[in-house]
Amino acid sequence: MELISNFAVFEGGDGSGTTTQLAILDKRLKNAKKPVFFPTFEPTTGPIGKLIRDVLKKEINLKPQTLAMLFAADRNEHLQGPDGILEHANRGELVVSDRYVLSSLAYQGIECGDELPMALNSLFPAPETLIFFDIEPEIALQRMKNRPSHEIYEYREFQTQVREKYKSLLGFYRENGVRVEIVDAAKSAEETAERVWSILSQMPIFNA
Repeated sequence: MELISNFAVFEGGDGSGTTTQLAILDKRLKNAKKPVFFPTFEPTTGPIGKLIRDVLKKEINLKPQTLAMLFAADRNEHLQGPDGILEHANRGELVVSDRYVLSSLAYQGIECGDELPMALNSLFPAPETLIFFDIEPEIALQRMKNRPSHEIYEYREFQTQVREKYKSLLGFYRENGVRVEIVDAAKSAEETAERVWSILSQMPIFNA
């Protein structure tokens, strides 16, 4: 498995805090002179990512297989396109993405079966570091209860499957050279942020 240096990914079910932690990390590194920090996320804000978000918000109804293909297409642009992951990582910047390939293997793997998501994502290189935000679905859903609207995957039965699917896939990444760390995302945002920082600050880019 090819790895991308200077690249880390946050993964976890809905409500696990990946987006919050990326914002906290951005604030921490905003004024750092080294390394330059590039926070990013999937789905992206590009045209394909916007279409995906419309599906997630239940504004468009597509087949699960179609959605899996859209995620892969959005990811390809995110990785290879201008101002993308590879461009920033190859410049020696720290790139951290809120979701990447593993999200598709977990979410679309449940909806479509493993074969299609695996095939669509087989050529994407892996991050150097992967942090899985582990949380009981009941706790995550409680956190999300005041959201004005809910996306298609935000219900307990599905999130329970997502958590188990993620856990079943972590070993594959470890075996292929990715540094995989599991964070207890049920803790406070501040405690989780310190754990995340302790992991990321050990990446080689911080000693370059």
